[in-house]
Amino acid sequence: MKIKLQYAGFLLLTFFCLLFSVNGQSPTVEKVEPPSWWTNSSINPVRVLLTGKNLKGETVWTNDSALKASNIKASENGNYLFFDLMITKNAKAGKYKINVGNKHNVAAFDFEIVPKKTSATTHRGYTPDDVIYFVIPDRFADGDTSNNDPAKSKGLYDRKFGRHYHGGDLQGLIDKLPYLKSLGVTAIWTTPIYDNNDKPDYKETYEGMPFTTGYHGYGATDMYAVDEHLGDMAKLREFVQKAQAMGFKVIQDQVANHTGPYHRWADDPPTPTWWNGTVKNHPNNNWQKWTAMNPRATYQTQSRNIDGWFIDILPDFNQNDIEVEKYLIQNTLWWVETVGFDAIRMDTLPHVPRTFWGKWGSAIKKEFPKVNVLGELFDGDPVLISYFQAGRKGHDGVDTKIDTLYDFALFYQIRNAFAKGGSIRGVSQMLARDWIYPNPNVLTTFLGVHDMERFMNEEGATTEGLKLAQTFIMTTRGTPLLYYGDEIAMPGGSDPDNRRDFPGGFAGDAANAFNASGRTPEQNDVWNHLAKLGSLRKELEPLRNGKSLDLLDEEQQSVYARVSPDQAVLVVFNNDTKTAEVRFDVSMIKQFGANSTLTDRLGKISDVKIQNGKVSFTMPARSAGIFTIK
Repeated sequence: MKIKLQYAGFLLLTFFCLLFSVNGQSPTVEKVEPPSWWTNSSINPVRVLLTGKNLKGETVWTNDSALKASNIKASENGNYLFFDLMITKNAKAGKYKINVGNKHNVAAFDFEIVPKKTSATTHRGYTPDDVIYFVIPDRFADGDTSNNDPAKSKGLYDRKFGRHYHGGDLQGLIDKLPYLKSLGVTAIWTTPIYDNNDKPDYKETYEGMPFTTGYHGYGATDMYAVDEHLGDMAKLREFVQKAQAMGFKVIQDQVANHTGPYHRWADDPPTPTWWNGTVKNHPNNNWQKWTAMNPRATYQTQSRNIDGWFIDILPDFNQNDIEVEKYLIQNTLWWVETVGFDAIRMDTLPHVPRTFWGKWGSAIKKEFPKVNVLGELFDGDPVLISYFQAGRKGHDGVDTKIDTLYDFALFYQIRNAFAKGGSIRGVSQMLARDWIYPNPNVLTTFLGVHDMERFMNEEGATTEGLKLAQTFIMTTRGTPLLYYGDEIAMPGGSDPDNRRDFPGGFAGDAANAFNASGRTPEQNDVWNHLAKLGSLRKELEPLRNGKSLDLLDEEQQSVYARVSPDQAVLVVFNNDTKTAEVRFDVSMIKQFGANSTLTDRLGKISDVKIQNGKVSFTMPARSAGIFTIK
């Protein structure tokens, strides 16, 4: 009788265990972030985030002594679990089984250990020796039509709408690498490749648009995956490897300020303080970036700029949450190591606590000493821009470790002078503020990007002015950045018109501007001029790294020299609508000599004679010359 009762009890226990499992109470793992890590990393243990069900109260263990799990913390609802994973020195490369659960219910998942890359063609950073080409992959070239309307996210592709997917992809970029090489480009920056929303976006809407999409990449729904419209992880690696094999550096666009509104975390964050606020109750960003450097500011005057949600809908990370901090730092390092990127472009720099940038930037340098960061701070105040550059602590005691930034302060003066026909003296006046920066020579100069109207849409803009502007950024201090399409004087108004498809990159295009035969005479004139500048910049070392000396600053005329120990290059501008006589002294530049002959390497202006260290000649209207010793 006693045996029968024990047996009945065993059956009852088995029944309840089965019922427990059938009712979905067993732990499940749907996603592992990061999915892999590497040996000899500066971060060990790595903090792993599991997404799944019924993870609260569970433990994590491995069956291999090479990996050790500890410091387990689950969300209250059991949908997330964090743990530290120590990778011992004897860990070999390969996939390891890790378990989460208890002695009755276990979910197993794979975690891969990979050897750290040692390639000489990766993780190199970019420098003023480079020329950066910025491209939105979706708008550049459609190399694989099979991913235009993928099954995972059907209905988001339609070239008739400016905010839908248009079909450009990573294969298209691979196909056009020779084109970029011929233009003199040495580095490529693309908008983010994160996976974005798979359905129509009805939260960010505009008049005349049925809905919007994440074609631009800035609304991540998975920060460890590639958007299927662009390709997959294998295709991304192929693009980076082929680009690097051809001599290019590749810059990854990252976002540590926010995700897209459709990320799973939006309504179900992994920690109570994952976001600054909630979907239903959060601050709206007020764009008061200058408050970050205000020594009189209290946090209440800074908080909306740092904690506010973009356009009132993009969930804003709380980088003061230790789990968010670790997640974002590891995410950055994972992409750089896994794909082999050379540098990082970081979005929306001033809307994140500066304390985080100090930690984030230090972590990058510790793991990848040569990888540098280009930070976006969309503001025309050079004092504010310089406040975020590495090499100096602010009044808050923070050095952001951000190597370089876009030279937005100079950008506005470039547009005013060369597009609108304003005074070129404003350019010199802004360069006079270079002393503010810890290192002005590594700033990134540009004529425009995807966040403003194109150069040719400015009132009064001409191709002559565009060529002058291109000449300036390709010969002044810093690293020049070219926005796709500007090499053919592409027009474009406000977003999304400034993100037009590159002509010839898509089936059915009326013209193919990738080939000289498919360009108009005006387009070829601009393209050839820019390609010539690229060739001269590569040939003439002073244009990349020489000391800058201003020799003439007039209302519409400007002359400067770029000087290296063995060579000097003279750059002359006449931004006026009429010819102008320019006179200046070069006697302090020994590389020119007292009575040498200068020749214009652009081939537009006759040779110029230096007489007793003095130069005097006539410059045609709206023209520039680049002179070296004949």
